Amino acid sequence: MRTERQEKILEIVEKTPVSTQKELVEALARAGFPATQATVSRDIRTLGLVREQTPGGRARYARPKVRTADEQSRLRNIFRECVVSVDRAQNLVVVKTLPGLAPAACSAIDKMNIRVLVGTIAGDDTAFLALRDDDSAEEIRRRMAKLLE
Repeated sequence: MRTERQEKILEIVEKTPVSTQKELVEALARAGFPATQATVSRDIRTLGLVREQTPGGRARYARPKVRTADEQSRLRNIFRECVVSVDRAQNLVVVKTLPGLAPAACSAIDKMNIRVLVGTIAGDDTAFLALRDDDSAEEIRRRMAKLLE
């Protein structure tokens, strides 16, 4: 249900200028996806939606702009500079960093817009990445290990 609701949110914000979470809750209800404001707030965060100005000066929710190759390169460089190792335990990827840099690694990973990434948690020198399933976790571990080569 969550995936379908989130897909509907993306469809709504692409077709309709939605300015508030309340408007989004109402649009979802009309589409047959009743949800609370708290749920919509979490979905907005998960989907990485941003607020942008319309030509008329009104704010609206939108998908984030696609990152340029230069931005992607900077994110990879941040990742390479702070990550020491990457390992996996079932659907979790464990990222070890230099002391104090796990939050920077998580921030870079969050900005990579990995669709199968459920969320990240950063400590001081360790980050946990929760993936949708074991296979996704192994694929992400492989991709991250390759970044470190």
